[in-house]
Amino acid sequence: MKKLSMLLFFALVIGLTGCLNTESDVQEDSSEDSGGGEQPHIELLGMSTNEDDMNILRDELTSNGFDVELNIQPDYGSFTTQRDAGNYDIAVNSWTTVTGNPDYAVRSLFTSDGDNSLFADEEADELVDLASTQLPDEYQETYKDLEQRIVFDQAYIAPLYTSYKAQGVNHEILDESTVRLPKSRAAVWEAMDYNDTSLRETEPLQLHQAIGSLTSLDPIKGNDGSINTLNTNLYVRLVNLTDDDEVVSDGSLSLNHVIADGNQEYYFVLRDDINFAAIENDEAVDTGERVGAEDVKFSLDRAKDPDSVPDHRTYSLHENMDTIDIVSDLDELESTNSIDGETVKEALESGLDSNINELTTDKTAADNSNGVYQVVKITTVDPFPQVLNYLAHQSAGIVSQEQVESINTYDVDDYDVNEDIAYGDQRTVTEGSGEENTIYASGPYVISSKNDYEAQFLKNPGYMPGTDYEPRINEVVVNFIQDAESTLNALRNDEIYIFNGVAENRYDTVTEDEHLTLQQNDSNAVSYLNFNMEDREVSSNLALRQAVLYSINQEEFISFYQGNKKPAVSTLSPLVDTGLSLEPDPEEVQSLLSEATE
Repeated sequence: MKKLSMLLFFALVIGLTGCLNTESDVQEDSSEDSGGGEQPHIELLGMSTNEDDMNILRDELTSNGFDVELNIQPDYGSFTTQRDAGNYDIAVNSWTTVTGNPDYAVRSLFTSDGDNSLFADEEADELVDLASTQLPDEYQETYKDLEQRIVFDQAYIAPLYTSYKAQGVNHEILDESTVRLPKSRAAVWEAMDYNDTSLRETEPLQLHQAIGSLTSLDPIKGNDGSINTLNTNLYVRLVNLTDDDEVVSDGSLSLNHVIADGNQEYYFVLRDDINFAAIENDEAVDTGERVGAEDVKFSLDRAKDPDSVPDHRTYSLHENMDTIDIVSDLDELESTNSIDGETVKEALESGLDSNINELTTDKTAADNSNGVYQVVKITTVDPFPQVLNYLAHQSAGIVSQEQVESINTYDVDDYDVNEDIAYGDQRTVTEGSGEENTIYASGPYVISSKNDYEAQFLKNPGYMPGTDYEPRINEVVVNFIQDAESTLNALRNDEIYIFNGVAENRYDTVTEDEHLTLQQNDSNAVSYLNFNMEDREVSSNLALRQAVLYSINQEEFISFYQGNKKPAVSTLSPLVDTGLSLEPDPEEVQSLLSEATE
């Protein structure tokens, strides 16, 4: 395992030098505490959107004897200038684990060569790598050791809270029981339905997202808020995540999946009732091309290859995969044991309508009802059970080998964005661009068109027809609304039917509206402080960092947010119960400050 590419999901909330422009600001020119001694100076970096958190932190640190300077500016670009210049001691950050697995939560941040590395610590590197090879009943203790190391022993980070996620649903229009709110997986469009089912064919499902400029509709070329939900519904994957982040085959391309003994080989038996969809004459059509093992191998080989496409943004999520093979020998399934002791064949057959009597490497020859199946095997570089979570991510969506190869005829090294139109380029679906829509969707919906205001998606007629996973509503319209208040107003005015991302201070607005329901679920979002580990007093003064750590009282944050936050210890907190907790300790703070200033 190496670095993970997920910069756009690392929501770094930080800002630029300056005084906090609110009435709640305290004067920052005090250099002595009430006892006349010199106070340790701490520069706190954050964005104006986190002003409330910064004020709470300032008050907690000040009451424990620190002189706090607030460093705020309203945009991320301003922060990067200050961050790169090292103009902070501690910074307010947040992280959301979008794949539902702890390796994603720690590798990028807490390893020496991580994409968003906060520090270099060989012991932390070893613990992250060890945990990645283990199953959940083993890795809990390893992650506990990691959390103890980075939070309490070395105080590289200091936790603030874990957030919930919430969405408003128009229950007068939608059957709210069909609207899911997963912790990690993007919205499940195919499950949604109207109270009046006669509207399925005539009434578009009105949804929203903030970003209208799409990075790419090629799943491996983007990992951000502009396309994660869209690509999740455009492309099927080998596995899915439940609303509570369990890896399952339900509603995926696989009927079953099995981990072989040794945690390094993973088998998937594929279903034969999904075809690619395309747009012809503004209508969604079944292309007649089946989604099969050949497409899986092609898609995952290119996903793990950093040179398969220009501007590949997700390869490090998949570089843990070594080989992707289409299994042709039935004896291999019968002679290989699963982690549960039964053969892989026996495990794959669990719950199937027909046993696996024959394997085929030709997707057109698969016939599940008569026992003819395709099976894909993924072998990882090292034992890595959490590969399954990455296979549930939108970047592991299955594309058509035939279609992609027919579009991507350019030389990757010579690719010119102004002249070459790659598969997934948003220009191919943008109204008035003059480009042909070349998207082949393996998922429940195919994109028909987009403009500056919305994107239209149509039901894939070849997606698991006649099953519980067949999309219910014929058309989905995603409205591009950047401002949260405007989005809330659109929900209340029936312009959209779901608002995913209701802020804590607007919960009451939703619950008090008779035609709306507020849905809540746990999330994998954690807010925390990180210390500047280069060229600052806190960089080399462990006691000073620990004094900051034990000054934090998370209950004050939870109280401020009216109970809509939970305690945290690290970015692992929503995923692994390590049994650790942070308790404020003013006496210990004073002892540590004495040690820090000796």
